[in-house]
Amino acid sequence: MSKASYWQRGESLDYKNITDTKIEANTVISFGSHIGIAGTDILPGETGSIHVTGVFEMPKTSTEAIEMGTDVYFDGTGITTASDNGETTNTIAYPLVGYTVGTAAASDTIILVKLAG
Repeated sequence: MSKASYWQRGESLDYKNITDTKIEANTVISFGSHIGIAGTDILPGETGSIHVTGVFEMPKTSTEAIEMGTDVYFDGTGITTASDNGETTNTIAYPLVGYTVGTAAASDTIILVKLAG
């Protein structure tokens, strides 16, 4: 039988900025098949926190209406209901962000999302 030691609550995670540019607070960060939201500015080479739970107002790139409770994904720019880019030869899977906590009209450019955390 294997054992595990408690590390942290997991509402936010440590994230090292391995780029040459500052990651600004509230930036959406993709890591693996997940996303997090930068809790503070993270300077190059430094470690900062990213939120992986909570409700966030995020940009909506989908041109369709989205009902409350719909699973949504991050397409690199904003929130969409599509789980991939729709191409058959060069499919890119989008990370699941979570689900919507409100309804957004087709013309809306922002949406409230509960992170899947």
